[in-house]
Amino acid sequence: MSSRLLKILRGLSLLAAVFALGLVMFGAFVRLSNAGLSCPDWPTCYGQVTWPQHAQAVAHADAAFPDRPYEAHKAWREQVHRFLAGTLGVLVLGLALLATWRKRGAQIAVLGGAVFAAVGVSLYIHGEREWSSLLGGCAIALPLLAAMGLRRPGAWKLCVLALAVIIFQAMLGMWTVTLLLRPVVVMGHLLGGMTTFALLAYAALRFAGVGSVDDRMADLRKLVAIGIVLLFCQIALGGWTSANYAALACGYGPGSFPQCLGQWMPPTDFHQGFVLSRGIGVNYEGGVLDMAARSAIQVAHRTGALVVFCYLLWLSYKLVRRGLRGYGIAIALALVGQVLLGISNVYFGLPLAVATAHNGVAELLLFTLLVALARTQKRHDALMFQTSGRY
Repeated sequence: MSSRLLKILRGLSLLAAVFALGLVMFGAFVRLSNAGLSCPDWPTCYGQVTWPQHAQAVAHADAAFPDRPYEAHKAWREQVHRFLAGTLGVLVLGLALLATWRKRGAQIAVLGGAVFAAVGVSLYIHGEREWSSLLGGCAIALPLLAAMGLRRPGAWKLCVLALAVIIFQAMLGMWTVTLLLRPVVVMGHLLGGMTTFALLAYAALRFAGVGSVDDRMADLRKLVAIGIVLLFCQIALGGWTSANYAALACGYGPGSFPQCLGQWMPPTDFHQGFVLSRGIGVNYEGGVLDMAARSAIQVAHRTGALVVFCYLLWLSYKLVRRGLRGYGIAIALALVGQVLLGISNVYFGLPLAVATAHNGVAELLLFTLLVALARTQKRHDALMFQTSGRY
C-alpha cells in the first residue's frame, strides 16, 4: 500500500505542478492584457457562473455595473483563469488528503479547511464580508497546523502546506478585484502562484527520489537556497513593476536599454515608487504614479536583475565545478533566456507574447534551482516510506 500511495502522490504532484506552471502563465496573460478587472465581482462574473454571452445577459450586466461596461474579449479570460485556479485547488486538496492518509487528526484539519473555504466563498457572495474573511483565516490555519503536526517526510508536508497557500491565493484573487488592482495585492498574488508552483514541483521531485545518496553537498545546498531567495525577491520586483504599469517607464526602442529615457541617471522618485498602500477606494488600473516614480521602480527591477544574473551565473559555475554539470548548464540557459526576454520587453514595447513568456521562463528558472536544491539534498522522502512499509 505504501508503494502504491507513493506512486499516486508522485503522479498527482507532478500533474499539479505542471498545471500550476500553466496557471501562473495564464494569470500573467490575463494581467498583461488588462483583463484583471474585466469581471467586477468575485467569484462570479457579472453575477453569472461563466460570463454574459447573450444580448439580454450583456444588457443586464451593463445595467448592474454601469461603471464597468462588459467587454467580452476580456471577461472570458478572467473567468477561465478562475475556473483553472479552482481546478488546481481540487488537485491540491486531493494531494493533501493523500498526504495525510490514515492520520485522522491531520485529515480532519484538511477537510475542515476545505469546508471553511467553501462556506467563506458562499458568505462573500451574499455580502457577509467579515464572516467570510474570518472563515478564510480559519481555512488557511487548519492545513498549516496539519502540516506542522504531520510526522512524515518533507514532501508529504509540502502537499498539505500547498493547500493553505492555494486558499490564501483565492483570497488574494478576491482582493485583487475588490481592492481594484492594488499593487501590493497583485504582487502578492504573483508570489503566491510562484510559491504554489515551487511547493508542488519540489514535492514531485522528492517523491520521484531526486536527491543525493550522502550529505556532502550541504555547502552547495545553502548557495542554491540563497539563489532561490534572490530570485523570489526579483520576481517580487517584477510583480511590483507590472502592477504599477512601470514596465515601459524607461521608454522603448533605442535609448530604453541599458539607458533609461536616453539617460544613465534619469529623474527617479523611489519614495513614491515603493509606497505599498494609498488608501481604500483608489482604482489602480492603468497606474497612479508619475513618471519619476515608475522610472524608479524600473531602475530597481533592472538593478535586481543584474544582481541575480551575476549570482546565478556564479552558482552555475560552482555547480559545474562540483560535478553537477547538467544542473549548472540548465540554470545558465534559463537565466540567459530570461534576461533576453526582459530586454526584449523593453526594446519592443512589451509585446503580450514576450511579456507572458517572461513570466513562464521565470518559473522554469525557479524550477532549475529547485532541481539543483533537491539534487544537493539527502535522498530520503521517497525511500523512507517505500522501504519501511509505513504510511
